[in-house]
Amino acid sequence: MTAVRSSGLVIVVAIAAMLAAGCQTMTVAEQVEDTPVINAQAELKEQQLLDVGIRVFDPGEISEKDRDKKGLTTEIRSAEARYMPLVLRDTLQKTGHWGAVRVVPAQTHAVDVMVEGKILDSDGEVLELEIKVSDASGNRWFRTVYEKQVDADAYLDADESEIFQDIYNRIANDLYHHKARLPAERSLEIQRVAQLRFGKSLAPKAFDGFITAADDGRYLVQRLPAQADPMLDRVMKVREREHMLIDVVNGYYDIFNAEMAGPYFEWRKARSDEAEALREVKQKAANRYLLGAAMIVGAIAIEAMGGGSGTESVRDVMVLGGAYNVKRGMDISAQKAIHEDAIRELGESFNAEVAPLVLNVEGQTVELTGSAEQQFHQWRRLLSEIYATETGAPAIHIADDDQPQTSPVK
Repeated sequence: MTAVRSSGLVIVVAIAAMLAAGCQTMTVAEQVEDTPVINAQAELKEQQLLDVGIRVFDPGEISEKDRDKKGLTTEIRSAEARYMPLVLRDTLQKTGHWGAVRVVPAQTHAVDVMVEGKILDSDGEVLELEIKVSDASGNRWFRTVYEKQVDADAYLDADESEIFQDIYNRIANDLYHHKARLPAERSLEIQRVAQLRFGKSLAPKAFDGFITAADDGRYLVQRLPAQADPMLDRVMKVREREHMLIDVVNGYYDIFNAEMAGPYFEWRKARSDEAEALREVKQKAANRYLLGAAMIVGAIAIEAMGGGSGTESVRDVMVLGGAYNVKRGMDISAQKAIHEDAIRELGESFNAEVAPLVLNVEGQTVELTGSAEQQFHQWRRLLSEIYATETGAPAIHIADDDQPQTSPVK
């Protein structure tokens, strides 16, 4: 009987040891190398260089869970919605495949290709973007979701560089591949449609005979105005002015980005560190709970087998050890609140460091984080009024939904 008890004791202890060892197992995430961006091997002809507009991203929605557990805020997302298009703009510019690449606050007909993005997830460890691309003729190039996940170690040698550059490289490569498949004459057609659509946004009746919209949303060129057409010349001058004001807005965004880059990198790095620490705390707590439970179960099993000489002390040790480990697990779990508070504090600190940028524009003091887009619309109204004054036509204002709205000339 003693031998049976002894063997039972050995089995119980072995089970407890295996349970304890099992909860120490960790999974190592596979590291995937970043995608290199495809650069142009030779200088392209002007008619091959399409101008690209990248609209300020849709910040998306933040769930209550992400607000509470990750410390994310609408202020952070609003800043990211301006920061990320600029990273993509710089990536595209460096490839040499495109003409002018600009970030635009709203829809505009002054570009050949429009890129729109939505932030689906962004917390320092994961970035998920939905990207939609279409050209001026109404053809949709693609709609793709891009995702990248990194761990805290990725920030160690990053030196404030863009930790998710891989995503922007993939977007740039997809844009290049789609453009490379276009016939040579197609790029020129897109440029013509863009010019005519801009003209129609200023003078709908005058440009009705040149371009029409099909039922499927595509725009078709019916005929081209004469090269020396004074109306077309005036429209192109207004278009150049719009390019200039977009460049001014991009200058403001660049200042904003320069101010934001440092604190944003540190916020993402620290949030990633805190998230990893939080996972470690949860894992340790689970280990303690499991080990404590295993020891208590072992003690109960010894008692159930009838105990015997020498087993009382083992049983008592296992009960006490189990209780200690359960208590220790509860203590470690309590640390979660500390890390979660730290994440929230990091978010609040970030908000303070990327406060709205105050600028003086045309003698008025404005805030970039809202006023840049408003100023863009004010300048567009001014341009349409200038055109109307020169031609004697009623001023046409283009609303956000691209439906023309008339107003009297001041």
